[in-house]
Amino acid sequence: MKKSFKYIFTIALGLGILSSCSEDNLDPTLQQSKDIDLSVNTLNDLQAVINGAYNRISLTDYYGRDKIILGEVFADNASSNANSNRFVTEARMDLLATSGIAETFWARMYSVIGSANIVINASDISGDEAAINQIKGEAYVIRALAHFDLVTFYGQQNVNGGSLSSAGVPYVTAFRDENSLFPARNSVQEVRDMAYADLEMAKSLMDDSVGNVEFINTYAASAIEARIANYFGDWQRSKDAAEEVILSGNFSVVDESSFLNSFAIDGAANSIFEIANSETDNEGINGLANIYQATNYGDVIALPNLAAIYEDGDVRGVSTDDKEGVITLYANGTLRNTGKYPSLSPFKDNISVVRYEEVVLIYAEALLETGGTDALMYLNMIPSNRGASEYSEATKANILLERRKELAFEGFRFHDLARTKMDIPFVDVQLQLHQGPAYGSYNFAMPIPLAEDDANANLDQNFGYGD
Repeated sequence: MKKSFKYIFTIALGLGILSSCSEDNLDPTLQQSKDIDLSVNTLNDLQAVINGAYNRISLTDYYGRDKIILGEVFADNASSNANSNRFVTEARMDLLATSGIAETFWARMYSVIGSANIVINASDISGDEAAINQIKGEAYVIRALAHFDLVTFYGQQNVNGGSLSSAGVPYVTAFRDENSLFPARNSVQEVRDMAYADLEMAKSLMDDSVGNVEFINTYAASAIEARIANYFGDWQRSKDAAEEVILSGNFSVVDESSFLNSFAIDGAANSIFEIANSETDNEGINGLANIYQATNYGDVIALPNLAAIYEDGDVRGVSTDDKEGVITLYANGTLRNTGKYPSLSPFKDNISVVRYEEVVLIYAEALLETGGTDALMYLNMIPSNRGASEYSEATKANILLERRKELAFEGFRFHDLARTKMDIPFVDVQLQLHQGPAYGSYNFAMPIPLAEDDANANLDQNFGYGD
């Protein structure tokens, strides 16, 4: 049964399950106040807090919109038409330390981490031990994912000759730790390694059942580990983690006829972990559907260069009179994503965090990089189920092309360009608002929010954004 995380969390607070723990108290910046009395004693308390973490992931300033849109407009898939003046500065890649999204995006991810840390560090909890371990495992995965997302947007690994030793983000492991109220930035390598450790701990705590994919399971942990390892080029680790998902037999690539519907239903066969939305609990006009489609917002449009990479008949391409696709061409020439996150009011579509198809492509790339023999077979599992031609060879370029085709509008393109040290292509002089920054440019990382930089002397600003 679908759960409304906002509702559950609010009720838990109203009943005093978390006696001194309000929504404001769970929304720390890195300048963390220590005067808080948490009362997390039972399995129900723990469930309430983890539900709060899931809810925070679902909000507009994280997976509910901004994390996904930034990954598209920072690249060559999409841009802003300024219909309601949203994502214009972002599409220019012209952010400042005072830009609102630099602060809200950062703060939201650390608020998710705060909730996860309450769960992880809770002790002497009464209730079923296996259920407690399951929830704690979910919290470890959430903590790893949020720190990884932070470092991919704010870390310096892709800027000015950056590397694993460059400044990452603070990896926070305690909620309002009085001994570490003003944490310094961990290196990128430290963030990566601590995320790996959290995922290993998570898998040791959780059982192997899939259950409701609106909650994290061990396969989601392995898929996220494969994603992180893929980003950092840890190919053997990426291969092994992806293989855990693939060999489980619990998920499948959806076929061409089911592809579009898989974004409109909950718990499709390819879903490993998704964010819950319902008719009464969703981000409404501030969510993904309203920013992608032809609405009063509708600021984020697809670039023609993206539409052009799809063959005729590919279900991921432009709709025709004979076949519906992901992209719609409007009479005024505008191209829009209408197939992913398709439901307007009541905006009830769940949001995929990890799809099986991503894992298959991660596995193909890892096989290629480690000398495996089946990279082409796994690569072709995707186009063969999309009405597209199969590849004759598994190459890095072909895998990246297929990732662009399959994962368009889901927030991956910028990170694929960054992790492979590629310049951002400048493909449209009229619609693309940035001019394709070269790899290593300062704007391959977002600025540390000014409020955080000012409050915490240990938090150095990113290159190119001032002191």
